[in-house]
Amino acid sequence: MTDDQPTPVIVVAPDKFKGSLTAAEAAAALARGLRRRLPAARVVEHPIADGGEGSLDMVLAHGFQPVRCEVHGPTGEPIEAAYALDGEDALVEMAAAAGLGRLPGGSPDDRTARTASTYGVGELIRDALDRGARRIVLAVGGSATTDGGAGMVAALGARFTTSSGPVTPQGGAGLLAVERLDLDGLDARLTAASVVVACDVDNPLTGPSGAAAVYGPQKGATPQTVALLDRALGHWADLVAAATGHDLRNLPGAGAAGGLGFGAAALLGAEVRSGIDMLLDLSGFARAVAGADLVIVGEGSLDEQSLRGKGPVGVAGAAGRAGARVVAVAGRSTVSPAAARAVGIDAVSVLSDLEPDVERSMRSAAALLETTAERIAADWLRDRPERNP
Repeated sequence: MTDDQPTPVIVVAPDKFKGSLTAAEAAAALARGLRRRLPAARVVEHPIADGGEGSLDMVLAHGFQPVRCEVHGPTGEPIEAAYALDGEDALVEMAAAAGLGRLPGGSPDDRTARTASTYGVGELIRDALDRGARRIVLAVGGSATTDGGAGMVAALGARFTTSSGPVTPQGGAGLLAVERLDLDGLDARLTAASVVVACDVDNPLTGPSGAAAVYGPQKGATPQTVALLDRALGHWADLVAAATGHDLRNLPGAGAAGGLGFGAAALLGAEVRSGIDMLLDLSGFARAVAGADLVIVGEGSLDEQSLRGKGPVGVAGAAGRAGARVVAVAGRSTVSPAAARAVGIDAVSVLSDLEPDVERSMRSAAALLETTAERIAADWLRDRPERNP
């Protein structure tokens, strides 16, 4: 750079490289490479998440404060979980209370697939309401549960009745015995609060594309349990429709987090929104990208699923609106240059070009990202693109 050229502003906003690096680690590696090649550049690190793992860390890095409380874990044991609070805004990462990582031993099986509950998620929401939150954002990736959000609303005051009397259902399988849902005791503060489900899936609650069929096997469910849970969720949707007069089982996103999206939308009045768009809003990304010349996005695998509104594409859209050039970095990519450009990504760099062996690439991801960032910086210096209009 010469004295008459302005200092470039580069925003580094990757998602996690699953199995290798957190989003923050990936951002730091990219920033190191950029600063080596462009020492005068202003590099802003803004690691991102799209509603799944890392959402809590993302907002905590941008003004939210952590709140810790004891809740019930997915199989009923007491655990300490955290959520984020900033004035009247709260972000609850459901996996903090009901994620796969909160299962005893950390591994799902057929029993936990049937019985894991979102009760602790409801307890986190209740605590946030106690502390004055009036907008609750539910980040819903990584769940161990398939209970349609029944546990969550039980913790918030909903009552369930079977032929034997009142009960708190334990997981999705327990819903089959429920005969009536009573919402009279649901926390009244919810009527004055807004709830948003931040997710990156559009699955309905039930059926071949539903919560049990698509995600149940990942949570330890056998084919028999998948079928049972799908029936249970259908029965749960019938109960909710009888109690509310509305049937939202086919709402896009209803199947998120084992049907938590359905329970939140149907019973808490939640809006289902793109996870990345919601998280970018909460973390002030528009301020970070204002005036940027280049934005680097990334994730472990850039593929067709990425193009359906996941993290890198959401960031690319915001960057494009700010007039910045966008480059993506991925461990591997199956996206054509034309498809990338169609969603606002000007170029894609893949770590597999530097290290074709997948295992070695994953082990050396940080070093490979640094080298890739140096190459991106060199390309930027050579091309010196004008800011996008």
